[in-house]
Amino acid sequence: MSTPTRKRKKAAPKTFKAAYDILKTNAAQLQQQDEPDIDNLMTTVEESIAAYRICETRIKAVQQALDAAFAEEDKTENTHS
Repeated sequence: MSTPTRKRKKAAPKTFKAAYDILKTNAAQLQQQDEPDIDNLMTTVEESIAAYRICETRIKAVQQALDAAFAEEDKTENTHS
């Protein structure tokens, strides 16, 4: 009887692109499975949650920076009118 192979937990991604690539890869693997890989499911889910949080944090930071930039631009335009 062979022991199930477990995926090793990867280091948390450092960039949006790396995190997004993990999400894409994990989603594709899950969609391509005829039968769920229960032995590795928790590792895949944990990895995906960590990657999602990186993406979410980065998107929020960019949105805040854009909001601040547009607010500053609006102030500048209103003072020159």
